[in-house]
Amino acid sequence: MPPSNTPRLAVLIDAQNIPARLADPLFAAIAARGEPIVRRIYGDFSNPRLTGWHHALARHALTAHQHFTVSTGKNATDIALVIDAMDLLHAGAVEGFCLVTAEVDFTRLATRIREQGLDVHGYGGPQAPESFREACRSFLELETAPAIPSKRPETDPAPLRQAATQLLRRAIMKVPGTNGWRQLSPLGKALRDISPNFDPRHYGHTKLVNLVADTGAFDLNKSAGSVLVRPRESPKP
Repeated sequence: MPPSNTPRLAVLIDAQNIPARLADPLFAAIAARGEPIVRRIYGDFSNPRLTGWHHALARHALTAHQHFTVSTGKNATDIALVIDAMDLLHAGAVEGFCLVTAEVDFTRLATRIREQGLDVHGYGGPQAPESFREACRSFLELETAPAIPSKRPETDPAPLRQAATQLLRRAIMKVPGTNGWRQLSPLGKALRDISPNFDPRHYGHTKLVNLVADTGAFDLNKSAGSVLVRPRESPKP
C-alpha cells in the first residue's frame, strides 16, 4: 500500500494490562499519529476487573475480542492479538500499528512488524519493559496523561504536547484562511472531523484556545470578539 499523508493505523489493545481510565488520553495521542481504522481490544471481559472497558467500547468504536481465562499463565488473549496483527500486516491493510500493552511478550511482534517497514508506536504504563519500548519507533507512557476531567498540570507531559501540536497542524490545514490566519471556531470542527472524541481536556486544558497557546506552535490574534490562529514556522522551545 503506498504511503499517504495520513497513515492508516491498526490499534490493538491488551485490556488485561491497560486500565480503561487511560482510553481517552490513548486515542487523543493516537489521533496525532494518523487515522485508527482498525480498533480492536482483547481480554476476558467477563472478569470484573475489565468492567471499565465496557463503557469505552462504544465511545471509541472498539471491537472487543472476548477470550475466557481458562488457566493461569499464558492465555488466548496474547495469541489472538499476535495472529490478528500478522494478518493485518500481510494483508497490507494498514501503514502502521499502535500496540497498547505492558507485556514483554510483544517485543518480538513489534520487531517483526518493523522489519516489514511499518511503524510501530507503543503505549503503556511505566511497568512496560525496556525491550518493548526499544522495539517500537516511539513509546508513550499513558500514566503521564491527565485524567478527564482534570485540572491543568503544572507542567504538561512533553509527549502529549507534541501529539497536540501534530493534531492541530493536521486540522488547521482543513480550515480556509486569509494570509495564513484561520478562525478558531472552525478549527474545533476540523479537529472533531479528524478525531471524533477530541477534547482539549485530554491534553490538560479546558478550552481549545488555551491548548493552542500552550503548544507554542501557533500565533493567536484576539480582536473584535473573534480568535484567529496561524501556524508558526519555528515553534517556541
